[in-house]
Parts: sequence; C-alpha cells; structure tokens
Amino acid sequence: MPRRVVITGLGAVCGLGTTVDEYWAALSAGRSAIRPLGRLGEGTRISTGAVVPDFDPDQYFTSSELPLLDRFSQFALLATREALADAGLAAGEYAVTGAAAIIGTGCGGKQTDEETYARLYKEQKSRAHPLTIPKGMPSAAASLVSQHLGIKGPVFSVNSACTSAAHAVIQGRLMIQSGMVDVALVGGTDAPFTYGLLKAWEALRVVSNDTCRPFCKDHSGMVLGEGSGMLVLESEQHAVQRGTRIYAELAGCGMTSDAGHITRPDVDGIAHAISNALKDAGLAADTVDYVNAHGTGTPASDQAETEALHRVFGAHAKALAVSSTKSMHGHALGAASALELIATVLSIRNNLIPPTANFTEPGEGCDLDYVPNRARAQRIDIAVSNAFAFGGSNAVLALKTWE
Repeated sequence: MPRRVVITGLGAVCGLGTTVDEYWAALSAGRSAIRPLGRLGEGTRISTGAVVPDFDPDQYFTSSELPLLDRFSQFALLATREALADAGLAAGEYAVTGAAAIIGTGCGGKQTDEETYARLYKEQKSRAHPLTIPKGMPSAAASLVSQHLGIKGPVFSVNSACTSAAHAVIQGRLMIQSGMVDVALVGGTDAPFTYGLLKAWEALRVVSNDTCRPFCKDHSGMVLGEGSGMLVLESEQHAVQRGTRIYAELAGCGMTSDAGHITRPDVDGIAHAISNALKDAGLAADTVDYVNAHGTGTPASDQAETEALHRVFGAHAKALAVSSTKSMHGHALGAASALELIATVLSIRNNLIPPTANFTEPGEGCDLDYVPNRARAQRIDIAVSNAFAFGGSNAVLALKTWE
C-alpha cells in the first residue's frame, strides 16, 4: 500500500507579504494586493498587478550570491527556507540532504532574459553576461535551492504553465509514496513583471485593466501576480517519528489533459481531474467542504470551472464553499497553485475560508457559494485545490484533516 503523505512546512512570498503569517493575515482579512503597477507597467496596457511590496534582495542575500539569483530564484529560496524552518528541519540534516526538491515555474528567469535583451538590442553590446544561462534557465530555482540548502536527492523543475506547482507537489507525493524519499520540498515560483512578458500578456487580451473579480458578472480578466509558495511533504511515518506538527494529509491528486484548445478550458477535462483526485483519496464527493478554485476572473475559465463542479458534486455543489484567492494575490502563474494549496492547508488548520475578494454579483453560469468579500469561520475536514493551465493541463489536489 502506498505510504500516506502529510504536509509539515509552509513558506510563502507574494504580493500579500514575505512570510506565511503575513500571507494568511491578508487572506483572512480579505485584503487584496492588486495595485497600480506604475513604472513597472510603462509602455504597456497592463496597469495593475500584485507585486511583492518593497522587496529588497540585499536584505536576504549577500553580494556574492546575487549574481546567480534571478528574481524567481530569490523568491523560491526565501519560501523554501521558511518552509523548512516551519517544519523544524535545517540544512545539513539527513532529512534535508536526502530530500527531493521539485519546483514548478511557468516562466523561468524572465528578469535575466529581459536584462540580456536590453544589453544586446538596446545597449548594442556584443556579448551576453557569462552567467545568463545558469541564472535564467527554468531549472535555476530548483538547482539553487539545492545548492544553498545542501539538498542532494532528486532535484528538478516542472514546467506546465499555471499547473506547474501543482504538478511539482504531485511529483513529490509520488516519490514519497514509492519510498524513493521521505521528505520532498515542493512548490512553484515566478516573477513575470518584465516589459517583454507584460507586452506578451497584453497581446493575449485576457488581463483585466482594473482588478480580478472571479465568478462575477463584471469580471474583466486575470491580474498577474508574482512570488513563490513552497511546502514540505513527508511520509506519515517520518513525520510522526520525529514528532513534528502535521498540518494536513495530502490525500489525493488528479491529473488530466484536455487535448483540445490551447487556451480555452474544457469542462470534461476539469471534471475528470477533480473526480480522479477524489477517487485517489478515497473520498465521496459529498464529504468535501471547501474548494479553493482556480478562479482566474476570465469568463470562460470561471464558467467552465463552475460547470465542472456541478458535474462532479451534483446536488452537493450548492453546499460547497468555493473561493478564489487569486482575487487577492493575483495570478502568480507557475507559483499560483502552490500559494493556493497553502491557503487551503491553512483553511483546514484554522477552520476559516478566505473570501473571493472584489465580489460584486454572480456572473452568467456562476451560481455557487463563492464566499464573497469576507472570510467565513467554518469547520473544514476535506478540501480540494484546483489548478488549470493553458495547454489544457489540469491538476487537482485533495486534502484531509490529520487524525
């Protein structure tokens, strides 16, 4: 029988703060990090975003470390350090040196790319910086987490757009279940606020010009965010033996691909991923209390997700509490599903459901309980966290209270 997998450590950096405590306090208060971009958005039509506030890398890294640390790697390192400390683990322990580190990213080192193109095309330099490749490669964050924390187990990056972090979590769970490792550091990271990438999102025409209103009649699109979410996963036996606190059990996962349109979500693919996660966890649909929705604020995505929830949960769908924390931390792309999983874990831990902020009135086809604007105190024993992505990738995680 596969080993049970539990969550013992959390780390978060995003527009709501640079620690899990700051993150959860903002979610609990229904406070949004979405603000005018100002200078970051100059030359683009993207005017708002959820940027990590007043972030100064010199406060966290030495001058000798920074030349190899793209912004997305900086976020991953901070979140991983916090998650390890939260789990009561430290660099140098065998549990850490033998662990896996799997980090998802949708973009990789875009800050490095931007600096390189500016150097070559704007400044007319004839050579790129010699560290361009190791600093900007998508696997840089995972590699540097390994290097800084002495992790010598399986270390790699996962790239599947906005399901990247969820897929990283699933990979870590599978490795623990198989007995390959006892501990896995998993999550995602992204830093998309560069001119070139903003122009690319502008061209796609899915980004809101004001704020993120998931499931609302006046939803006008997604809002970009940045940051990293990291979690420590352990086998049940390993966590119990060392006497650490356990947040929740990572009880099941479901993965599907739409094999359809590159950007338009497919209800069947979403529904099957949710159903597969519940089946893997051995859970009946009517036992689920809360769904942390993918909830991007785009009409097509919000409607498809709502319809999929109706298909999977039937009459119980109306009893579900459903909320989208993207309304507060923005869409952090490859980091989004990790930040949302952390929110789901803390919802179970604190019996408090973070709201869907900025909510006005339900949109067409959006007829569920979206916990509008205010957090709700409610006992949560079982929760689901959804992640869907361009390319038709769907990943769903099911959590249970630890008993």
